[in-house]
Amino acid sequence: MSISVEPYSYRDDPAVPRFPDDGPLIVFDGVCVLCNGFARFVAKRDSAERFRFAEAQSALGGALFRHYGLDDIDFETNLLIQDGRAFVRLEAFARILGELGGPWSAARAALALPRPISDWLYDRIAKNRYAIFGRYETCPAKGDCLIARRLIG
Repeated sequence: MSISVEPYSYRDDPAVPRFPDDGPLIVFDGVCVLCNGFARFVAKRDSAERFRFAEAQSALGGALFRHYGLDDIDFETNLLIQDGRAFVRLEAFARILGELGGPWSAARAALALPRPISDWLYDRIAKNRYAIFGRYETCPAKGDCLIARRLIG
């Protein structure tokens, strides 16, 4: 699901810290085991290092969640900022995988699902991710060499 606001609207929001937005940014729940695994998965397969990452718990991540009217406490979605536009839930996931190319491009097929179905599927996992996959006390991405050099915010 794309969030309906003007592209690059965060640039005019004084609450959002400046960040390099010349490439896609993935904002992920830094204490979620599943979310960290997904960030590592993307970083490992993104040989061109196009993606940057930010923890949702960081100043930048929290500000972007608030800017787009998302819950900045529970972080029940990853947020993709690409070409100044924000994407969440399954649309963000499918777009991210699609950018990796190769067999991962097939994930773009999820974009054809009706929004109520895709949101329902995504929400089932998001609401139960800590119970199923666990959580960290602090974000391990800062020590992950694949992510740390591309971590902003």
